[in-house]
Amino acid sequence: MGRKLALIYGGQSGEHEVSVLSAASVKAALDRSKFEVLPIGITRDGQWIPGLSPQSLVQSKDLQVKPISEQGAENDYSLVSNPAGVLLGRLKEEVDLVFPLLHGPMGEDGSIQGLLELAGIPYIGGGILASAVGMDKALMKKVFQMEGLPVGDYLVYLRREWRESPQEVAEEIEEKLGYPCFVKPANMGSSVGISKARCREELQSAMEKAAMYDRKLVIEAFLEGREVECSVLGNDRPRASLPGEIVSNADFYDYEAKYVLNQSKLLIPAPLTPEKTKEIQNLAVKAFKAIDCSGLARVDFFVLDRDERVVVNEINTMPGFTQISMFTKMWEATGIPYQRLLEELVDLALERYAEKKEIKMTWN
Repeated sequence: MGRKLALIYGGQSGEHEVSVLSAASVKAALDRSKFEVLPIGITRDGQWIPGLSPQSLVQSKDLQVKPISEQGAENDYSLVSNPAGVLLGRLKEEVDLVFPLLHGPMGEDGSIQGLLELAGIPYIGGGILASAVGMDKALMKKVFQMEGLPVGDYLVYLRREWRESPQEVAEEIEEKLGYPCFVKPANMGSSVGISKARCREELQSAMEKAAMYDRKLVIEAFLEGREVECSVLGNDRPRASLPGEIVSNADFYDYEAKYVLNQSKLLIPAPLTPEKTKEIQNLAVKAFKAIDCSGLARVDFFVLDRDERVVVNEINTMPGFTQISMFTKMWEATGIPYQRLLEELVDLALERYAEKKEIKMTWN
Protein backbone atom coordinates (compact mmCIF):
# COMPACT_ATOMS: atom_id res chain seq x y z
CA MET A 1 0.00 0.00 0.00
CA GLY A 2 1.05 3.59 -0.59
CA ARG A 3 0.86 6.55 1.72
CA LYS A 4 -2.38 7.11 3.61
CA LEU A 5 -3.76 10.60 3.02
CA ALA A 6 -6.79 12.19 4.68
CA LEU A 7 -8.57 14.69 2.47
CA ILE A 8 -10.52 17.22 4.56
CA TYR A 9 -13.02 19.37 2.67
CA GLY A 10 -16.27 21.34 2.90
CA GLY A 11 -16.09 23.53 5.99
CA GLN A 12 -17.98 26.45 7.48
CA SER A 13 -16.99 29.29 5.16
CA GLY A 14 -18.68 30.86 2.17
CA GLU A 15 -16.32 28.83 -0.01
CA HIS A 16 -17.80 25.47 1.01
CA GLU A 17 -18.85 24.52 -2.53
CA VAL A 18 -15.47 25.46 -4.02
CA SER A 19 -13.82 23.17 -1.46
CA VAL A 20 -16.05 20.25 -2.46
CA LEU A 21 -15.10 20.74 -6.12
CA SER A 22 -11.39 20.94 -5.26
CA ALA A 23 -11.54 17.79 -3.12
CA ALA A 24 -13.42 15.79 -5.76
CA SER A 25 -10.81 16.72 -8.35
CA VAL A 26 -7.89 15.82 -6.07
CA LYS A 27 -9.40 12.49 -5.00
CA ALA A 28 -10.02 11.49 -8.61
CA ALA A 29 -6.47 12.37 -9.67
CA LEU A 30 -4.45 10.73 -6.90
CA ASP A 31 -2.59 7.61 -8.04
CA ARG A 32 -4.18 4.76 -6.08
CA SER A 33 -1.01 2.68 -6.37
CA LYS A 34 0.72 5.41 -4.34
CA PHE A 35 -2.06 6.72 -2.07
CA GLU A 36 -4.88 5.39 0.05
CA VAL A 37 -7.38 8.23 0.51
CA LEU A 38 -9.72 8.87 3.45
CA PRO A 39 -12.13 11.71 2.59
CA ILE A 40 -13.57 13.68 5.51
CA GLY A 41 -16.36 16.14 4.84
CA ILE A 42 -17.13 19.01 7.22
CA THR A 43 -20.67 20.39 7.25
CA ARG A 44 -21.47 24.08 7.46
CA ASP A 45 -22.22 23.66 11.16
CA GLY A 46 -18.87 21.97 11.83
CA GLN A 47 -19.83 18.27 11.90
CA TRP A 48 -17.04 15.99 10.67
CA ILE A 49 -18.14 13.09 8.44
CA PRO A 50 -15.35 10.58 7.68
CA GLY A 51 -15.76 8.40 4.61
CA LEU A 52 -17.97 10.79 2.64
CA SER A 53 -16.68 11.03 -0.92
CA PRO A 54 -16.71 14.54 -2.43
CA GLN A 55 -17.24 12.97 -5.85
CA SER A 56 -20.66 11.70 -4.77
CA LEU A 57 -21.67 15.29 -3.97
CA VAL A 58 -20.44 16.56 -7.32
CA GLN A 59 -22.24 13.77 -9.19
CA SER A 60 -25.50 14.55 -7.40
CA LYS A 61 -24.96 18.27 -8.15
CA ASP A 62 -25.39 18.98 -4.42
CA LEU A 63 -22.18 20.64 -3.27
CA GLN A 64 -23.22 20.79 0.39
CA VAL A 65 -21.79 18.37 2.95
CA LYS A 66 -24.94 17.33 4.81
CA PRO A 67 -25.23 16.27 8.48
CA ILE A 68 -25.37 12.52 9.04
CA SER A 69 -29.08 12.67 9.90
CA GLU A 70 -29.83 14.12 6.44
CA GLN A 71 -27.76 11.74 4.34
CA GLY A 72 -30.41 9.05 4.19
CA ALA A 73 -27.91 6.21 4.67
CA GLU A 74 -25.62 4.95 7.37
CA ASN A 75 -21.95 5.79 7.09
CA ASP A 76 -19.99 2.66 8.00
CA TYR A 77 -16.91 4.48 9.28
CA SER A 78 -16.50 3.59 12.96
CA LEU A 79 -15.79 7.11 14.20
CA VAL A 80 -18.58 8.89 12.39
CA SER A 81 -20.44 9.80 15.58
CA ASN A 82 -17.39 10.85 17.55
CA PRO A 83 -16.19 14.44 17.95
CA ALA A 84 -13.38 15.86 15.86
CA GLY A 85 -10.89 15.60 18.72
CA VAL A 86 -11.29 11.83 18.94
CA LEU A 87 -11.13 11.56 15.18
CA LEU A 88 -7.86 13.51 15.12
CA GLY A 89 -6.38 11.18 17.69
CA ARG A 90 -7.18 8.21 15.48
CA LEU A 91 -6.05 10.03 12.35
CA LYS A 92 -2.52 10.25 13.70
CA GLU A 93 -2.47 6.47 13.92
CA GLU A 94 -4.22 5.79 10.63
CA VAL A 95 -2.86 8.30 8.09
CA ASP A 96 0.53 9.60 7.03
CA LEU A 97 -0.61 13.14 6.32
CA VAL A 98 -3.62 15.41 5.72
CA PHE A 99 -4.58 17.61 2.79
CA PRO A 100 -6.78 20.32 4.40
CA LEU A 101 -8.53 21.47 1.22
CA LEU A 102 -10.59 24.07 3.04
CA HIS A 103 -10.91 27.51 1.46
CA GLY A 104 -11.65 30.63 3.46
CA PRO A 105 -12.28 31.10 7.21
CA MET A 106 -12.38 28.11 9.55
CA GLY A 107 -9.86 26.28 7.41
CA GLU A 108 -7.52 28.40 5.32
CA ASP A 109 -7.02 30.89 8.15
CA GLY A 110 -4.80 28.76 10.39
CA SER A 111 -7.59 27.12 12.40
CA ILE A 112 -7.34 23.62 10.89
CA GLN A 113 -3.56 24.01 10.71
CA GLY A 114 -3.44 24.66 14.46
CA LEU A 115 -5.60 21.62 15.12
CA LEU A 116 -3.30 19.41 13.04
CA GLU A 117 -0.21 20.87 14.71
CA LEU A 118 -1.63 19.98 18.13
CA ALA A 119 -2.43 16.47 16.91
CA GLY A 120 1.09 16.10 15.50
CA ILE A 121 -0.11 15.25 11.98
CA PRO A 122 1.77 16.38 8.85
CA TYR A 123 -0.31 18.43 6.44
CA ILE A 124 -0.08 20.07 3.03
CA GLY A 125 0.14 23.85 2.79
CA GLY A 126 1.14 26.86 4.86
CA GLY A 127 1.43 26.77 8.62
CA ILE A 128 -0.61 28.63 11.23
CA LEU A 129 1.10 32.00 10.81
CA ALA A 130 1.20 32.03 7.00
CA SER A 131 -2.40 30.86 6.77
CA ALA A 132 -3.68 33.46 9.23
CA VAL A 133 -1.79 36.40 7.71
CA GLY A 134 -2.57 35.27 4.17
CA MET A 135 -6.28 35.09 4.99
CA ASP A 136 -6.49 38.54 6.57
CA LYS A 137 -6.17 41.03 3.71
CA ALA A 138 -5.50 43.94 6.09
CA LEU A 139 -2.59 42.25 7.88
CA MET A 140 -1.34 40.78 4.62
CA LYS A 141 -1.03 44.21 3.04
CA LYS A 142 0.80 45.57 6.11
CA VAL A 143 3.33 42.73 5.93
CA PHE A 144 3.78 43.22 2.19
CA GLN A 145 4.41 46.94 2.73
CA MET A 146 6.98 46.18 5.45
CA GLU A 147 8.76 43.86 3.03
CA GLY A 148 8.85 46.51 0.32
CA LEU A 149 6.26 44.89 -1.95
CA PRO A 150 4.16 47.29 -4.06
CA VAL A 151 0.50 47.42 -2.96
CA GLY A 152 -2.38 49.68 -3.94
CA ASP A 153 -3.94 52.32 -1.68
CA TYR A 154 -6.40 50.91 0.86
CA LEU A 155 -8.26 51.63 4.09
CA VAL A 156 -9.44 49.31 6.87
CA TYR A 157 -12.49 49.69 9.13
CA LEU A 158 -14.18 47.54 11.72
CA ARG A 159 -17.84 46.75 11.16
CA ARG A 160 -18.63 48.61 14.39
CA GLU A 161 -16.84 51.73 13.12
CA TRP A 162 -18.89 51.68 9.94
CA ARG A 163 -22.22 51.16 11.66
CA GLU A 164 -21.57 53.78 14.34
CA SER A 165 -20.20 56.46 11.99
CA PRO A 166 -21.24 55.64 8.41
CA GLN A 167 -21.09 59.22 7.15
CA GLU A 168 -17.62 59.90 8.54
CA VAL A 169 -16.29 56.61 7.17
CA ALA A 170 -17.84 57.22 3.75
CA GLU A 171 -16.38 60.72 3.58
CA GLU A 172 -12.90 59.45 4.44
CA ILE A 173 -13.13 56.75 1.77
CA GLU A 174 -14.25 59.32 -0.80
CA GLU A 175 -11.46 61.71 0.17
CA LYS A 176 -8.61 59.20 0.28
CA LEU A 177 -9.61 56.59 -2.32
CA GLY A 178 -12.44 58.03 -4.40
CA TYR A 179 -14.74 56.13 -6.75
CA PRO A 180 -14.84 53.53 -7.98
CA CYS A 181 -13.44 51.46 -5.14
CA PHE A 182 -13.68 47.85 -4.02
CA VAL A 183 -15.10 46.78 -0.66
CA LYS A 184 -14.06 43.40 0.73
CA PRO A 185 -14.42 41.36 3.91
CA ALA A 186 -10.87 41.10 5.26
CA ASN A 187 -11.10 37.34 5.81
CA MET A 188 -12.71 35.73 2.81
CA GLY A 189 -11.64 34.37 -0.55
CA SER A 190 -13.04 33.42 -3.97
CA SER A 191 -14.39 36.99 -4.26
CA VAL A 192 -17.17 36.21 -1.77
CA GLY A 193 -18.69 39.39 -0.30
CA ILE A 194 -16.76 41.71 -2.63
CA SER A 195 -18.46 44.66 -4.35
CA LYS A 196 -17.45 47.49 -6.64
CA ALA A 197 -18.78 50.86 -5.45
CA ARG A 198 -19.16 53.77 -7.87
CA CYS A 199 -21.07 56.20 -5.63
CA ARG A 200 -22.13 56.80 -2.00
CA GLU A 201 -25.27 54.65 -2.34
CA GLU A 202 -23.31 51.69 -3.75
CA LEU A 203 -20.63 52.16 -1.10
CA GLN A 204 -23.22 51.85 1.67
CA SER A 205 -24.63 48.70 0.13
CA ALA A 206 -21.13 47.24 -0.42
CA MET A 207 -20.08 47.92 3.19
CA GLU A 208 -23.17 46.15 4.52
CA LYS A 209 -22.62 43.20 2.21
CA ALA A 210 -18.98 42.81 3.26
CA ALA A 211 -19.97 43.20 6.93
CA MET A 212 -22.09 40.06 6.59
CA TYR A 213 -18.90 38.03 6.15
CA ASP A 214 -16.43 39.68 8.54
CA ARG A 215 -16.05 42.25 11.32
CA LYS A 216 -13.11 43.82 9.47
CA LEU A 217 -13.59 45.52 6.10
CA VAL A 218 -10.94 46.42 3.53
CA ILE A 219 -11.59 49.14 0.97
CA GLU A 220 -9.22 49.29 -1.97
CA ALA A 221 -8.64 52.01 -4.54
CA PHE A 222 -9.60 51.03 -8.07
CA LEU A 223 -6.60 49.98 -10.15
CA GLU A 224 -6.99 50.12 -13.92
CA GLY A 225 -4.99 47.27 -15.29
CA ARG A 226 -4.62 43.62 -16.24
CA GLU A 227 -5.29 40.89 -13.67
CA VAL A 228 -2.33 38.52 -13.58
CA GLU A 229 -1.74 35.57 -11.27
CA CYS A 230 1.29 33.43 -10.47
CA SER A 231 1.57 30.11 -8.62
CA VAL A 232 4.30 29.34 -6.09
CA LEU A 233 5.52 25.94 -4.95
CA GLY A 234 8.10 24.99 -2.31
CA ASN A 235 9.23 25.44 1.26
CA ASP A 236 12.45 27.30 2.02
CA ARG A 237 13.40 27.49 -1.68
CA PRO A 238 10.11 28.30 -3.44
CA ARG A 239 9.79 28.70 -7.18
CA ALA A 240 7.19 30.42 -9.32
CA SER A 241 5.19 29.17 -12.30
CA LEU A 242 4.56 30.97 -15.54
CA PRO A 243 2.02 33.73 -14.84
CA GLY A 244 -1.52 33.61 -16.20
CA GLU A 245 -3.90 36.43 -17.07
CA ILE A 246 -7.65 36.62 -16.38
CA VAL A 247 -9.79 38.45 -18.91
CA SER A 248 -13.22 38.70 -17.29
CA ASN A 249 -16.41 39.42 -19.20
CA ALA A 250 -17.96 40.63 -15.95
CA ASP A 251 -17.41 44.08 -14.45
CA PHE A 252 -14.84 42.42 -12.24
CA TYR A 253 -13.71 38.87 -11.49
CA ASP A 254 -16.30 38.10 -8.80
CA TYR A 255 -17.64 34.76 -7.51
CA GLU A 256 -20.22 34.48 -10.28
CA ALA A 257 -17.64 35.16 -12.97
CA LYS A 258 -15.32 32.55 -11.46
CA TYR A 259 -17.67 29.68 -10.75
CA VAL A 260 -21.13 30.29 -12.24
CA LEU A 261 -20.94 32.00 -15.63
CA ASN A 262 -17.62 30.41 -16.60
CA GLN A 263 -17.17 32.98 -19.37
CA SER A 264 -13.84 34.52 -18.34
CA LYS A 265 -10.80 33.87 -20.52
CA LEU A 266 -7.68 32.45 -18.94
CA LEU A 267 -4.51 33.27 -20.86
CA ILE A 268 -1.73 30.90 -19.78
CA PRO A 269 1.02 31.88 -20.07
CA ALA A 270 0.09 35.54 -19.79
CA PRO A 271 1.09 37.66 -22.80
CA LEU A 272 3.91 39.53 -21.06
CA THR A 273 7.44 40.43 -21.99
CA PRO A 274 10.15 38.13 -20.59
CA GLU A 275 11.24 40.97 -18.31
CA LYS A 276 7.73 41.52 -16.93
CA THR A 277 7.24 37.77 -16.50
CA LYS A 278 10.43 37.54 -14.46
CA GLU A 279 9.42 40.55 -12.36
CA ILE A 280 6.08 38.97 -11.49
CA GLN A 281 7.70 35.63 -10.67
CA ASN A 282 10.22 37.34 -8.37
CA LEU A 283 7.46 39.31 -6.61
CA ALA A 284 5.38 36.13 -6.19
CA VAL A 285 8.27 34.36 -4.46
CA LYS A 286 8.94 37.44 -2.33
CA ALA A 287 5.28 37.57 -1.24
CA PHE A 288 5.40 33.85 -0.42
CA LYS A 289 8.46 34.35 1.75
CA ALA A 290 7.07 37.54 3.34
CA ILE A 291 4.36 35.59 5.21
CA ASP A 292 6.64 32.54 5.74
CA CYS A 293 4.44 30.36 3.55
CA SER A 294 5.13 26.72 2.69
CA GLY A 295 3.85 24.17 0.22
CA LEU A 296 1.76 26.23 -2.16
CA ALA A 297 0.20 29.61 -2.82
CA ARG A 298 -1.21 31.72 -5.62
CA VAL A 299 -0.27 35.39 -5.78
CA ASP A 300 -2.55 37.86 -7.58
CA PHE A 301 -1.31 41.03 -9.28
CA PHE A 302 -2.40 44.04 -11.29
CA VAL A 303 -0.26 45.23 -14.17
CA LEU A 304 -1.34 48.87 -14.43
CA ASP A 305 -2.37 50.24 -17.80
CA ARG A 306 -0.86 53.68 -17.34
CA ASP A 307 2.75 52.70 -16.67
CA GLU A 308 3.00 48.86 -16.63
CA ARG A 309 3.79 48.99 -12.93
CA VAL A 310 3.14 45.69 -11.11
CA VAL A 311 1.08 45.84 -7.90
CA VAL A 312 0.56 42.88 -5.55
CA ASN A 313 -3.11 42.40 -4.76
CA GLU A 314 -3.13 39.38 -2.45
CA ILE A 315 -1.82 35.90 -1.73
CA ASN A 316 -4.01 32.80 -1.46
CA THR A 317 -2.47 30.04 0.68
CA MET A 318 -4.98 27.35 -0.33
CA PRO A 319 -6.11 28.24 -3.85
CA GLY A 320 -8.82 26.42 -5.76
CA PHE A 321 -7.48 23.01 -6.75
CA THR A 322 -9.59 21.64 -9.57
CA GLN A 323 -7.92 20.69 -12.82
CA ILE A 324 -9.23 23.92 -14.38
CA SER A 325 -8.17 26.18 -11.49
CA MET A 326 -5.59 28.85 -12.23
CA PHE A 327 -3.09 27.44 -9.72
CA THR A 328 -2.96 24.01 -11.34
CA LYS A 329 -3.22 25.24 -14.93
CA MET A 330 -0.28 27.62 -14.47
CA TRP A 331 1.88 24.76 -13.18
CA GLU A 332 0.73 22.53 -16.04
CA ALA A 333 1.87 25.23 -18.49
CA THR A 334 5.18 25.39 -16.61
CA GLY A 335 5.73 21.64 -16.99
CA ILE A 336 4.22 20.06 -13.88
CA PRO A 337 1.00 18.14 -14.62
CA TYR A 338 -1.80 17.87 -12.05
CA GLN A 339 -0.98 14.40 -10.69
CA ARG A 340 2.74 15.13 -10.29
CA LEU A 341 1.87 18.45 -8.64
CA LEU A 342 -0.09 16.58 -5.96
CA GLU A 343 2.81 14.22 -5.35
CA GLU A 344 5.25 17.10 -5.01
CA LEU A 345 2.95 18.77 -2.46
CA VAL A 346 2.96 15.57 -0.42
CA ASP A 347 6.76 15.50 -0.49
CA LEU A 348 6.94 19.15 0.56
CA ALA A 349 4.55 18.53 3.46
CA LEU A 350 6.59 15.60 4.75
CA GLU A 351 9.83 17.59 4.29
CA ARG A 352 8.44 20.44 6.37
CA TYR A 353 7.15 18.06 9.05
CA ALA A 354 10.56 16.34 9.32
CA GLU A 355 12.26 19.72 9.65
CA LYS A 356 9.88 20.77 12.44
CA LYS A 357 10.58 17.50 14.27
CA GLU A 358 14.17 18.72 14.69
CA ILE A 359 13.01 21.61 16.89
CA LYS A 360 13.80 21.06 20.54
CA MET A 361 10.65 21.18 22.67
CA THR A 362 12.18 21.00 26.17
CA TRP A 363 14.36 23.51 28.05
CA ASN A 364 17.06 21.08 29.25
